[in-house]
Amino acid sequence: MSEQDRADELIQQMKEAVYQANLALPRAGLVKLTWGNVSQINRELGVIVIKPSGIPYQTMKAKDMVVTNLDGEVLSGELRPSSDLPTHSYLYQEFSEVNSIVHTHSKWAVCWAQAGRDIPAYGTTHADTFYGSVPCTRKLTQEEVATAYELETGKVIVETFAERKLDPLAIPAVVVNGHGPFTWGGTPEKAVEASLILEEVAEMALHSEELAVTTDFLLPSYVLNKHYFRKHGAGAYYGQGN
Repeated sequence: MSEQDRADELIQQMKEAVYQANLALPRAGLVKLTWGNVSQINRELGVIVIKPSGIPYQTMKAKDMVVTNLDGEVLSGELRPSSDLPTHSYLYQEFSEVNSIVHTHSKWAVCWAQAGRDIPAYGTTHADTFYGSVPCTRKLTQEEVATAYELETGKVIVETFAERKLDPLAIPAVVVNGHGPFTWGGTPEKAVEASLILEEVAEMALHSEELAVTTDFLLPSYVLNKHYFRKHGAGAYYGQGN
């Protein structure tokens, strides 16, 4: 097989994987209408595959997925890529171990974004996936919105993780202030899974605050450590292994 044939085959596999991951979003109740997108990067080939902009999930096909280079230039496909591509592209540049990104406007995660609040780690369901609170970014400035909105969205996410010294692999999610959630992972399936878990823990956290009779109910650090590291890292023992 020639190098070009191999590249074409890998891109076709990416388009199918991204298509299936996008379809998983409405099935999981994470998007309504066209409010979401999934992308995947192949750094060796220098390409990103992403959902086309504004295409209904019901009519979308794998062939509709748009292939771009890392600068957002369309390499193949007749449709425009998601308008969130500059956000995805910037995150790929800065988070070098991330291979897939999901953006939704899922209800409960958006509630925290609109409130401008981190999603606290109140319980073990949260700790199994997110090693601490899921951060909320600062608000974008008027100038940032006017000049390069989607790119600046990526930049404010990276800024948030850098300023707080957070590991994007240990906390594979963020809520953008006034906007909504982005999640990521090593594969499209893992990125979608992070979105689903984020939505669940966002709802749980909101109701926990409604029910709590004390303000001191953050999960103790020793329980957070136990639950996170039993699933992640060299000492993980949850599940059946590789």
